Amino acid sequence: MKVDGMFGAGPVMESTESIVARAQQLEELGYDGLQIAEVAHDPFLPLVLAAHQTSKIELRTSIAVAFARGPMNLANVGHDLNALSNGRFVLGLGSQIRPHIVKRFSMPWHGPAKQMREMIEAINAIWDCWYDGKPLKYTGEFYQHTLMTPEFTPPNQAVGRPKVLLAAVGPLMVKTAAQVADGIIIHPFCTEAYLKEVILPVLEGELASRGKTLDDFQIQYPAFMATGDTEEQLNKSREAIRYRIGYYASTPAYKGVLDLHGWGDIQPVLNRMTKEGKWNELAGEISDEVLKTFAAVGEPVPAAKLIKQRFDGVVDRVTLEIRESEQTLAEQMSVIRGTA
Repeated sequence: MKVDGMFGAGPVMESTESIVARAQQLEELGYDGLQIAEVAHDPFLPLVLAAHQTSKIELRTSIAVAFARGPMNLANVGHDLNALSNGRFVLGLGSQIRPHIVKRFSMPWHGPAKQMREMIEAINAIWDCWYDGKPLKYTGEFYQHTLMTPEFTPPNQAVGRPKVLLAAVGPLMVKTAAQVADGIIIHPFCTEAYLKEVILPVLEGELASRGKTLDDFQIQYPAFMATGDTEEQLNKSREAIRYRIGYYASTPAYKGVLDLHGWGDIQPVLNRMTKEGKWNELAGEISDEVLKTFAAVGEPVPAAKLIKQRFDGVVDRVTLEIRESEQTLAEQMSVIRGTA
């Protein structure tokens, strides 16, 4: 497994100096990839600086909001970042939810799975035109791209196209990822059993229809890890993860994960609590059994061993937080990579 680090937000994004410093820090600490999410800032602009000031670390959006843009925008920025980073960019896309797309971005919403399928197909059609010289003739229900002239074709094509990963939660989006993407970004609200018993069979079946296997497909999973360098930090992390599990478990769309373990009854309880504004009480509904099923809990190195035990040979990439002790972080990475 490879190990990625999150780029972070807040002060990190407030100056070019802090952006460069974080990118260089992640590379120097030995992370394989740098993940940046689209929250309060554009996810692509910082990666231009990171591409210029690093040389080895992969640059990954995890995720960029696909429906806030069109296929040509994403094809352009994906090409540019991959070319500028000498082939180190991975385009991670997610759909977001309808209220954000329609009310925040003022963009159309046609249904996430079918719209995402066309989005990625259209991006690949544009890249087929640029890199392989094929005529641009993509005509879908939502996106149409039929015009491309030489002056609008990027000439710096030596490193080729970036890979596209798709964030997926529900079964339709999981199928879509297997059908049109190069990999999948698993939602953190997922257990070892749900991944192996529900998601993997879907992926394997859909990939087989493309003449591919899981070996041809990246699985990125930001698994929950409740850990800390001190007992106080461990307790704080444990409760923070307990809250996040409660927060996600309140969502009806995620009930299937709970049902697999026989915990479906807590979903409507948590959902009702959110509607009553009882956000601070969600963590109290998550038992130690639920916590330890969703998260690797313990001191940093033992927790890393749990991640290795649960997902080795199944997941290609996991995410680790920066630790106060660089030695501890290095030990975690060695465990997960199998080099300890």
